[in-house]
Amino acid sequence: MTAVTPFASRQPVTGDPLDPGFGVYVHWPFCAAKCPYCDFNSHVRHQPVDQDRFVAAFLAEMETMRRLTGPRTVTSIFMGGGTPSLMQPSTVDAILSGIARHWHMPGGIEITMEANPSSVEAERFRGYRAAGVNRVSLGVQALNDRDLKFLGRLHDVEDALKAIRLAREIFPRMSFDLIYARPNQTVAEWDAELKQAVSYAVDHLSLYQLTIEEGTPFYGLHKAGKLVVPDGEQSAILYEATQEITAREGMLAYEVSNHARPGAESRHNLTYWRYGDYVGIGPGAHGRLSAGDAKIATATERHPETWLGRVEAEGHGMVDREVLALSEQADELLLMGLRLTEGVDLARWQALAGRGPDPDREQFLIDHGFIERLGNSRLRCTPAGMLILDAVVADLAC
Repeated sequence: MTAVTPFASRQPVTGDPLDPGFGVYVHWPFCAAKCPYCDFNSHVRHQPVDQDRFVAAFLAEMETMRRLTGPRTVTSIFMGGGTPSLMQPSTVDAILSGIARHWHMPGGIEITMEANPSSVEAERFRGYRAAGVNRVSLGVQALNDRDLKFLGRLHDVEDALKAIRLAREIFPRMSFDLIYARPNQTVAEWDAELKQAVSYAVDHLSLYQLTIEEGTPFYGLHKAGKLVVPDGEQSAILYEATQEITAREGMLAYEVSNHARPGAESRHNLTYWRYGDYVGIGPGAHGRLSAGDAKIATATERHPETWLGRVEAEGHGMVDREVLALSEQADELLLMGLRLTEGVDLARWQALAGRGPDPDREQFLIDHGFIERLGNSRLRCTPAGMLILDAVVADLAC
């Protein structure tokens, strides 16, 4: 295997790192089935969801959030879940109209919706597009039926390719997810699957290593020795292969798990990783809001019907609203920013932390090839550092 593409050769990332923007995240918490690896806030309901009632609650919570944020210009919207593509187009239209009433929403901003191939219908996709969605993110996860079944997905490869074709036809921008480091997966198999994925993708791919999360069915199987995933060395080999293959195909990494053609990076996710402000609306949604020098972290009730009741009684479902200390903000900035190939702005980090990086720790990480300076202004992980990102962040934050 050839060396991972140097970050120096990778494309500039969309937008200004010092102006992260202001995003709105809307969480639709319902799924048709719960995947065995998933620890997201998603819930299965065997009776139809009262979408009109939930829309009214989304709009009410927006009103409360608008009082917290004041007037802002929205730079991106993301509807995640759960499975937002289980929403009716009229539900999506009402949510987007509500955002436009509460904040300034310029035309042409990035508006993303997550969708599962099993819930894709052409008529519904066209309805989402008419409502204003201009970017769709498909949860494909694998391009062979054996592994789709293992991952608990409701679609097969034929469904996935149909959804990809529809998305390419209807939406200006499209991304899809794949999970790798699956049991017994070889580099050769992943190489072939990833080449196939790049041929289907328009401009963006999200490529995640399979992780075993506590509380999921996979966690119990793994603990019992019934589910064996690649060890650290094999996972590293698959990660390096991912970087090589995507770079060769022109789908370069701009974040540890995300790859895009030049200019096609996810504007909304860049707001997170650049530590910008965003409102979180819906069950289990999180937010980060600036108030002068302070940063407010918000979180809402996770259980959908409990959240609904709280909103109807109080106008919001927030269960946590915390003013973060400057040191906490510095740690979050570091944690998020080092995921990006552009790295972290040192002046911004120092202003929050009240200090620069510890010289000895920084030099140790540089000497071992895990981080590098970009002039005097930025610090970033190398490809080797990305493999041990949590450890690098912990070392620098001390």
